[in-house]
Amino acid sequence: MKQKFSTFSFLVNICLFLAANPGWCQSQPDMTPNSTAEDLDLSPEIIQNSPVLQRWRRDVPNILQEIKNDPSFRTRLRLGSPKFPSTGQAFGVIVGIEDIFIGRTGLTVSGEYQAAFNGKRQAYGADLHYYLRPLGSYVNIAPVVGYRHLQTNRYTTDGVNLGAKLLLVLSRGGAADISLTQSWVSPGSDEEVGLTQLSLGYAVTSNLRLSTDIQKQNSRLQKDSRVGVVLEWMP
Repeated sequence: MKQKFSTFSFLVNICLFLAANPGWCQSQPDMTPNSTAEDLDLSPEIIQNSPVLQRWRRDVPNILQEIKNDPSFRTRLRLGSPKFPSTGQAFGVIVGIEDIFIGRTGLTVSGEYQAAFNGKRQAYGADLHYYLRPLGSYVNIAPVVGYRHLQTNRYTTDGVNLGAKLLLVLSRGGAADISLTQSWVSPGSDEEVGLTQLSLGYAVTSNLRLSTDIQKQNSRLQKDSRVGVVLEWMP
């Protein structure tokens, strides 16, 4: 008997709660395409001043799909004055561009030119990267295929550049990331040169970044290096 009374009391309390809170029984406004201000229970001024609400009224986006496919990194124009410790501690210049997107295919193009002011080091070339994971991923890897011309005081070589790039995105939109690239110029030949490059980038404004520039250039004749800080502009 007590159990029946407890159940009856519980149902009475539920009915009293719903009577005092009719909003729980009402359906919530649905933000479907072409919803009016009345449907959303918002003033027209709020909707007019909110690009996000206007976009959602036109077409409700697939947020998960956008996060996966919107690039977590950005195109960067690079300019710096690195130091060449293995070339008489000479300073020089480096200019380049990283990750020009070819549509949303995961394919990007990069190019670079570097030279020491004492004339004993020079290199230039361009590469294609094909990111294997969705562009919005925080961890990505890309095969590298391109061309390099390398010149030092002891040797000159050029040819195909083959390797791979590992990208770790610490904060989306180019705010912070780490990349490591390992490649070989003229692989398998007597003139083969290994290139190892480490870069850590951190944004100081929405369009400007500072990036470390560390590179090892290893051949059978000698080992060279490059270190410095590069200014990067993100259009």
